[in-house]
Amino acid sequence: MSQPTGDSGGAPAFNLGFREFVALVAALMAINALGIDSMLPALPAIGDALGIHNENQRQWIIAAYVFGFGSMQLVYGPLADRFGRKPVLIASMSLFTAMSVLAAFAWDFPSIIAARVAQGVFAAASRVLAVSIVRDRFSGRQMARVMSLSFIVFLAVPILAPSIGQFILLFAPWRGIFLFLAFFGALLVLWAGLRLPETLHPEDRRPISAGKIASAARVVIGNRYSRGYTLASTMLFGSLMGFINSVQQIFTDIFHEPKLFPVIFASMAASMGFTSYLNSRIVERLGTRFVSHWALIGFIASAGAHSAIALSGHETMLSFALLQAATMACFGLAGSNFGSMAMEPVGHIAGTASSIQGFTSTLGGAALGIVIGQLYDGTTVPVTLGYLVLGLVALVIVLVTEQGRLFRPHPVVNEAVP
Repeated sequence: MSQPTGDSGGAPAFNLGFREFVALVAALMAINALGIDSMLPALPAIGDALGIHNENQRQWIIAAYVFGFGSMQLVYGPLADRFGRKPVLIASMSLFTAMSVLAAFAWDFPSIIAARVAQGVFAAASRVLAVSIVRDRFSGRQMARVMSLSFIVFLAVPILAPSIGQFILLFAPWRGIFLFLAFFGALLVLWAGLRLPETLHPEDRRPISAGKIASAARVVIGNRYSRGYTLASTMLFGSLMGFINSVQQIFTDIFHEPKLFPVIFASMAASMGFTSYLNSRIVERLGTRFVSHWALIGFIASAGAHSAIALSGHETMLSFALLQAATMACFGLAGSNFGSMAMEPVGHIAGTASSIQGFTSTLGGAALGIVIGQLYDGTTVPVTLGYLVLGLVALVIVLVTEQGRLFRPHPVVNEAVP
C-alpha cells in the first residue's frame, strides 16, 4: 500500500510517512490505555494512601476516567470539524498533561476522582481525532487496515502498562504514575505539533451551529450501519471494561498472585495484539464483515465456555488466562472492523460522526463495565457472564443491522447531510 499523499481540493501536502503516521495514531489511541491500565497495580496503594478501604469503591478510579473520556467526545467532533484536527489535538493534549500533574497531588477520594474525570475529559479528544485523522486519509478496508496496524502498537501499551505501573512503583510512590502520564502527554504535544499536518480538507470544514450539528447527528444516528455497529461496539467495550474493573481484585482475592498479575495480564492482552496484526493482513482480502462476524461468534463461544467453568466452580488461574486470552483475541478481530464499518457511511462528517459514536460506545461501555465490576463477588462469574451476555446482545444487534445477512460484503455509500 502506498504512503498517503496530499489530495486535491486545497488540502495541505501530507508528508508524514506511512509508518510514522500509524505510530502517531497508535500513540494517540494508547494514551487512554496508559491512563487506565497503568493504574491497575497501584489501586491498593492509592486506596491505602487516600483512605479508600472498600475494594469495589477503588474501581471508580478507573471508571471516573472512562466516564470523563466518554462524556466529552460529543464536543470534540464539532470542534475538530470547525477548527481542524491539529489545533484541537494540541490544546487537548496540553490540558491532559496539566490534569495528570494535578492528579499526582490528589489528597483524598473526591480530589482523585475529580482529577481522573478531568484527565478523561481532555484525553477524549485523542480518540475522536485519531479516528477522524485516519478517516480523512482512508476509507473502507484500507481504513480497517490502518486501524489494525495502529492497534498493534496501541495494544502493546495495555500489554506493558501494568508492568510500567509496577516498575514505577519500585522506585516511586503511586503519584509517579501520574507524572509519567504527564510526560507522555507532553511528548504527544511536541510530536503532533512538529510532524502532523492538518488533515481536514478546507471544503469539509463545518461551522459550529446547533442546526448543522443536529443534522449531522441525525445522519449518524439514522444510518443503520453507523447506529448498529456503534451499539455492537458498545456491548463489546462494556464487557472489556467489566474485566478491567475487576481483574486486579481477581488476581489478588481469588488466585492470590498479585505479583503475577502484570505478566499474565500482558499475555492475555498480547492475544488482542496478535489478532489485530492478523486482521491487518487479511481484512482487505476477506472483508470487514466476514472477519468481524466470525470473530463475534468466536467471542461468544469462548465466553460461553468460560462462563460454564466459572459457574461450575472449577476456575483456575490457567483456565482464566487461556479462555480470557481467547475471548480478547476475538475482540481484537471484531473491534477495529466494527469501528470502520460504523464510520464508512459517514466519512464526510468524520469528526462529528466519530464523536457521536465514541460518546455512545465509551460512555455506554463504561456504564456496563461498572455494573459488571460492582457485581464482583469473589468469583469470576460476573466477568465471564458479562462477556457472554453482552456478546449475545451484540450478535442480535449485528443481525438486525445486516437484516440477517452475515459475512457478506456489500457497498455502503455516504449519506447526504441536510
